[in-house]
Amino acid sequence: MTTIDLRTATDAAPAPREAASAEAPAAEAASAEAAAQAVHAASSVDTLRLATAGSVDDGKSTLVGRLLHDSKSVFTDQLEAVEAASLRRGQDAPDLALLTDGLRAEREQGITIDVAYRYFATARRRFILADTPGHVQYTRNMVTGASTAELAVILVDARNGIVEQTRRHAAVAALLRVPQVVLAVNKMDLVGFDEKVFAAIADRFTAYAASLGIHEVTAIPVSALLGDNVVDASAHMDWYAGTTVLEHLETVAVGSRATEAPARFPVQYVVRPQSAEHRDYRGYAGQIASGALRVGERVTVLPNGRTSTITGIDILGEPAASARAPQSVTLLLADDIDISRGDLIAPAARAPAITQDVEATVCHLADRPLTVGQRVLLKHTTRTVKAIIKDIPSRLTLADLSRSPRPESLAANDIGRVVLRTADPVALDAYADSRRTGSFLLIDPADGTTLTAGMAGEADPFTG
Repeated sequence: MTTIDLRTATDAAPAPREAASAEAPAAEAASAEAAAQAVHAASSVDTLRLATAGSVDDGKSTLVGRLLHDSKSVFTDQLEAVEAASLRRGQDAPDLALLTDGLRAEREQGITIDVAYRYFATARRRFILADTPGHVQYTRNMVTGASTAELAVILVDARNGIVEQTRRHAAVAALLRVPQVVLAVNKMDLVGFDEKVFAAIADRFTAYAASLGIHEVTAIPVSALLGDNVVDASAHMDWYAGTTVLEHLETVAVGSRATEAPARFPVQYVVRPQSAEHRDYRGYAGQIASGALRVGERVTVLPNGRTSTITGIDILGEPAASARAPQSVTLLLADDIDISRGDLIAPAARAPAITQDVEATVCHLADRPLTVGQRVLLKHTTRTVKAIIKDIPSRLTLADLSRSPRPESLAANDIGRVVLRTADPVALDAYADSRRTGSFLLIDPADGTTLTAGMAGEADPFTG
């Protein structure tokens, strides 16, 4: 079953403490703020989530394997297994693509089918990498892998240049609002490391990406097979003065959109120890989805609309004056309000709209189609409500960005517009404003199967 990662909070709730006063002495507040900053620095040592995409045989898995191998992120037994498998296939050198192509069907066909997640780190940064399939019939898998990515690496074979699948992957990246794109022009060794070939491809892709609303594109000429410009600079392309792929991944800005957006705090768990030490403690635990929250700040609890003031913030059992995304915290409020899992806490002045009528762009993931009148469950952050598909206004063709009006249904891998009506109100941001609180899943209420990944809002980036 294919699912999409909404990054809902899973961290254990921080231990309770006595509620902090909003009128704490200045010295205590300064100390708490310093503690919060230290915890934030320790818990968010830059982690970059990235996804790779490209046509079949463009060398995605080889690039990822080279990245892992040359950055010394491969265990000895893993490398030995790859070497043995390569020998059995009659190859003299290790086929680094096997480091990510983990399924038997993938190894036999020499293609990527499922999303392969790899975790590695350098001295500068940690990485969560999703190697996504190149086949058109696995578009839903790319949506899964890129849904939470802050950067997409799109590969192009230098011999073929920009092809239909390249445009399709760029369109998916634009649809998912992936902030930054790296264009890796691969197999430069097969075109004689020709600068003009690289420049022509880079110019054409950059212009196309701009038409989709992607304005941050970094083009890098590489040979994944030989290792040129992947981790180490190439000796064959002295005309290229830019960074290698790894150097760019280590230095690109991370997480700025999530921390700059209005604060959103989906409640995951209500902490009520009811112990002798914490008899009256009532905290609300979860992960800050975006923005920052501060002690003394006026907040609104949605969907009931009640307001209160933050009197305390606990991070790993310690008091803090403030916290920001993506920290997991426990909030304490001045007023005794009926709050439970699925509620959303937001600044009173910048709270999201409450609605039961949802318009969204969706990618259908399930093999059985999505149809008008179908009853589903809508999962948004930690809240799940019943919903019905009221209308499917259009289906998008990624190859040319054309639309088929009023399709009868959406099949697997289809991307289209839907209109839903929820049984209970939900606090949705537009996906263009917040990828975390503007996204949702549609689930089959009968068996819990994930049906569809949704992005709330009136328009996708192709319609303005």
